Amino acid sequence: MAETQGIGQFPSWAGEAIVYQVFPDRFRRSGRVIAQRGLSLQPWGTDPAEQGFQGGDLYGVIDGLDHLQRLGVTCLYLTPVFSSAVNHRYHAYDYFEVDPLLGGNTALDALISAVHQRGMRLILDGVFNHCGRGFWAFHHVLENGERSPYLEWFHVQQWPLRPYPRKGQVCGYSCWWNDPALPKFNHDHPAVRDFLLSVGKHWLERGIDGWRLDVPDEVPAAFWVEFRRMVKEVNPEAWIVGEIWGDARPWLQGQHFDGVMNYRVGWSSLCWVAGSRLRRSYRNPMYPLRPLDTSELLKTWSETQGWYASEVNRSQLNLLDSHDVPRALNTLKGDVSALTLALLMLMLQPGATCLYYGTEVGLDGGGEPACREAMPWETPWPHDLSGMILALTKVRQQVVAIQKNGLSWHAYGSDGLMGRASGVMIVINRSRKKTLQLDPQHEVLDGWIEEGHQSLIGTYESAVHSLGPQSAVLFKSIN
Repeated sequence: MAETQGIGQFPSWAGEAIVYQVFPDRFRRSGRVIAQRGLSLQPWGTDPAEQGFQGGDLYGVIDGLDHLQRLGVTCLYLTPVFSSAVNHRYHAYDYFEVDPLLGGNTALDALISAVHQRGMRLILDGVFNHCGRGFWAFHHVLENGERSPYLEWFHVQQWPLRPYPRKGQVCGYSCWWNDPALPKFNHDHPAVRDFLLSVGKHWLERGIDGWRLDVPDEVPAAFWVEFRRMVKEVNPEAWIVGEIWGDARPWLQGQHFDGVMNYRVGWSSLCWVAGSRLRRSYRNPMYPLRPLDTSELLKTWSETQGWYASEVNRSQLNLLDSHDVPRALNTLKGDVSALTLALLMLMLQPGATCLYYGTEVGLDGGGEPACREAMPWETPWPHDLSGMILALTKVRQQVVAIQKNGLSWHAYGSDGLMGRASGVMIVINRSRKKTLQLDPQHEVLDGWIEEGHQSLIGTYESAVHSLGPQSAVLFKSIN
């Protein structure tokens, strides 16, 4: 376990983790949640743009664990599970109760037990910047006004408070991105800090293995110092991941988080494998979608990794997509071969690899909420990438250098990418039409010749040392 100059240690297991992100309402409905009976749930597969609940639950996640382990998954990351009146549950009204529609606290206990019995881990989404307007303390302020003993829990700006303002009205309190549904906590108030720390501690003691923290850069940094100290005292191996999309150096000095959601690896990989066939309608400066040449890709990777200490890079959560951005296959305009190459590139980075649920079955929803589709358990999958993903997780496990400092990357022509590490070399060809001529002295690594094809992805003709379009091959390193 790596020690830091800050608070506590980095989790020794994160760098080897294959994480699977679950959006609980859309993953799987078990039919075993008593609280759902007699309710008006939407049919499974309803357009995700509509409000309402489709009834995915935590027993359904347990039912899916065999499927996840067949992908090589070792850790689950659940978007919020606490009681909320919105299907994404970032509007919590009770932080100590798992939503009854998900099966309640009993279901989470059962999931924690099932995950740990399989040698897997589980991290939860912590929304500690804001709550829902149904949160008990905010409700108390709405009912009692300036006489509420919880007045200082929030940032009241003017009276009366209007939690449902009409057009042109102000709500009268600070809220996340000016959304009245999301009152912002006053972290300067000791009772608020104590409450949120007690939430974090409670679920760690109940058995979770870490926290993914929502919009943590909007919370005073001093709170996260207290939070980290508490987490590492409860479980020194717990993983703390912040949702920071860009340069996170101020947050990754050992005082706040172990790692962040490393979107920079994700968008750069997609922009490179897509070439000119990149869907660019999504607009987000922190997730810029524009074609990248190889030098731009390598500059992004090198800069990002160079920002942080090696133990931080091993604690990053690397991802292509999530519930907040278009699915990778949507960004790639349905090009499954390009997606496969992007997944390979993701697997070869130091840090944890995160797969968004439904990637393995070819879901391709656009910007949120379209990317929050129901998992098609009972209908044909658009594409079955499960076998390929398992093969890629095996590559990651066997190339030991990935868990250390990663590979050394270089351009190989205009469309080729070469990664080297001790004993191995991988070459990727992103071109959709052209083959890539390789050095004849390289020898394909034993164990990656399957069904007569000497390649990891696509085609490689060893007789002429030619790597086919949208292909990748793994060699023994001659150095």
